[in-house]
Amino acid sequence: MSTWDTRRRRDPASSGAATDLTATFRNLCRSSPWKWQSLRFEYWDEPFADAPEAAPLVRAWLRRPGALRLETADGLVLHSTTGINDSKDGLYVSSTRKSWLLPPHLVAPVYDNGGLVRRRPEAAYGEPGFGNGRFSAALDPVELAGNAPVPLEFPGMNPVDVEGVRRVEHQGRPALEATVSPTASYRPADPDAPLCLPGSNRVRIDLETGVCVASASLEDAAPDHGHWIRIIAVDEYMLDDLFLAESMNLTDVRRHITWDIRA
Repeated sequence: MSTWDTRRRRDPASSGAATDLTATFRNLCRSSPWKWQSLRFEYWDEPFADAPEAAPLVRAWLRRPGALRLETADGLVLHSTTGINDSKDGLYVSSTRKSWLLPPHLVAPVYDNGGLVRRRPEAAYGEPGFGNGRFSAALDPVELAGNAPVPLEFPGMNPVDVEGVRRVEHQGRPALEATVSPTASYRPADPDAPLCLPGSNRVRIDLETGVCVASASLEDAAPDHGHWIRIIAVDEYMLDDLFLAESMNLTDVRRHITWDIRA
């Protein structure tokens, strides 16, 4: 099944799709690399119960693989990728097995009946980061599910226990919300900034993109742990100029070019 087919499969949370919402939630957490190539969003490094108003935010433009631009709410550029067109010869000369792994969208995973990823293949995973590892982990929240389902005989091998999966609206977009609790098998991408802390946590996964758009610890010991994302655009056309320190003077083909003809 191609990436095109996956993006246009029916809603996995609708009737007639997978009936086990817990399995659907986990498969959705594995699906992000095959659901989008570019994303424009706003990011808050703190949890909220509802849409934030005056809290400080970061505006982000991300184009896979590895291109990221970040601005403050006032338009001040915080970060812009500068090496997206650099040669990779040094990486390949190192001759390690990891050097030759393909980007995820170029390899085929195993899908479930709803078009979500049940088993992820070996690939060059990894999202650009900012501030701490939770930023990257939210864009591909596989740490909440693992690369594949665990054997039925060993349910404790799941990274997190999942309860109360339900469909919600997040900033006008459909999402799956669940209460999760880490197990001994939980291995966050960044141990210093996990998506969930010990105890109960509330997380939301966007249905279209597989991005973790909200997380919050429900324990009194860590009321400020979590994040919030507002997705603005998915698979929007993005020029290289957006991510470079110096403009390459490329033409934006979306804009009409006028031709002045002499009389």
